Amino acid sequence: MRERQAVHQPYPNVRVIVLDDDVNTFQHVVACLVRIIPAMDPDKAWALAHRIDSEGSAVVWCGPQEQGELYHQQLAAEGLTMAPLERD
Repeated sequence: MRERQAVHQPYPNVRVIVLDDDVNTFQHVVACLVRIIPAMDPDKAWALAHRIDSEGSAVVWCGPQEQGELYHQQLAAEGLTMAPLERD
């Protein structure tokens, strides 16, 4: 009888991406990022909001899929326009 070998695959990392839209204000985007994304400070959130506006999107967080799914869901619930999660 052959023993089963456990295959340990690392939990995939994902990128959480906010898209530009004509609905959300800079202030709302910044407030959501600061409240939802851990260790997000207002200066970084403003820089990301400007990137979203000028480039059409910005990666606002990278890390383990489970956390990424939570942040993606929370930002979407606040009305931000989200891209699908991308594998890192």
